[in-house]
Amino acid sequence: MLLTLAFRHLWVRKLRSLFLLLGFALGVGVMVVLLSVGEAMLDQSRDVSLVGGGEITVLPQGIDIEAMRTGGLGGMFFAIDRARFLTRQVLGGPRHAGLVRTVAPAIEGKLLYLCRAGGECSPSPVRAGGEIPSRAAALGAGLDVRQGAWRDSPADSAYVAPTPQQLYDELDRFHLPRRPDSAWGEWHYFNVTTAPDEWWYVTYLVGGEVPSGRWGGRMLVTHRRPDGGYDRFTADAPAADVSLDTTRADLTIGPSAVRQRDGVYHLSARASGSRGPARLDLELRPLPNRYFPPVELRDEEFLSGYVVPGLAAAASGTICVAGRCSRVADAPAYHDHNWGVWRDVTWEWGAARGTSLSLLYGGVYGPRRDGTGARGTVSSPFFLTLVDSLGVRQVLRFSRIAYQGTQPAAGARGASAPRRFTLMATRGADSVMLAVDVEHALATGMSAASFRRLFLQLRGRFELRGRVGATEVSDTGRGFFETYSE
Repeated sequence: MLLTLAFRHLWVRKLRSLFLLLGFALGVGVMVVLLSVGEAMLDQSRDVSLVGGGEITVLPQGIDIEAMRTGGLGGMFFAIDRARFLTRQVLGGPRHAGLVRTVAPAIEGKLLYLCRAGGECSPSPVRAGGEIPSRAAALGAGLDVRQGAWRDSPADSAYVAPTPQQLYDELDRFHLPRRPDSAWGEWHYFNVTTAPDEWWYVTYLVGGEVPSGRWGGRMLVTHRRPDGGYDRFTADAPAADVSLDTTRADLTIGPSAVRQRDGVYHLSARASGSRGPARLDLELRPLPNRYFPPVELRDEEFLSGYVVPGLAAAASGTICVAGRCSRVADAPAYHDHNWGVWRDVTWEWGAARGTSLSLLYGGVYGPRRDGTGARGTVSSPFFLTLVDSLGVRQVLRFSRIAYQGTQPAAGARGASAPRRFTLMATRGADSVMLAVDVEHALATGMSAASFRRLFLQLRGRFELRGRVGATEVSDTGRGFFETYSE
């Protein structure tokens, strides 16, 4: 009887019955979707390609999460550049110490091929992973070890919390070219400001067909005197008198040398010039967290590498010229290291120290494909990084530097330099304007068969204004800057 009444009611009230059926269908559909989502989440929680235990997972920008999880093309060969730097400073450094408890780097499901030792290789594909035991355990994602021990190895400890020696050995070491090339060059560069109007450029250079072929070393020292004049001192050494270390910063060029121990650089330089011999014996200490990690650009025959172990440093020791010596105590200093093939290559570069911030900018112009020696297109994106006592605060991008005005430059006869330049750098909602008034300039002529330029080394006062991380930034100070002119 009830069933008959129900059907008769549905037949008499057709519109109402339609709405009831539609509502029932929507309810069933929503339930099916929710059950499907729950099942998918359960499947993903069991997926061996996913890691757990943390609240945030950091992946490369632009990666397709689903393609990575399922093994699609979008997930192949991805990597996180400078992961050690991210682990130690950007994510796990003092800046976010109140927010980030643990940073646990991990590699999951990488394809490797194994061969049994002592016989003909028949590779077997395996899936392998890696993580830092102490960090994984801190996230609650440690392995359930049934036998033996699972603890940090010395390499694990060096990855997440290196000693000063380990950190600077990793940052600052020498390289061997992929093939002998006469345009190969690698050098330590230091500058030391001993008075408001007096400074030293010190370069330990190795160049040529390293390690087999025609190559050698050169010691270059440039002194900017308080009276505005410049003195140059040089010393050359054949390959037999040059010793470099591919595991650390140590370099010997004849009687001159660089040694790094426990994060402290010991410099000895011997060179001669028109004013007599020059001798520098300095100890340079980079300030904590004020470094920039290695970056390397590769494009067929073009290679350019760069690292800044001491964006801000203090130098102490003795400097002698023609037998007259002076003591240096905690003088502002800077150190970087460059390597690569420098055929028809120019760059824009600047490093400065303000009241609270240090800044670094740069970009490389690679050689033109037509071989004309004309100024090529930008081979690397221009970057501007802001660094404070807690490390790198932000890395921004810019596309051009606007040079304005001209003024005489010391060095090359008839050379001129800009009076002022500006650049605007941005990243997302962050933007800063850097303006530099050039106070001093030194021009050096550089010429080759298809490459003629003036290399300009500038000293100037900067003003920085903008907004970073929803906070207004403003700073002033002095720095050193480099560019080229036709």
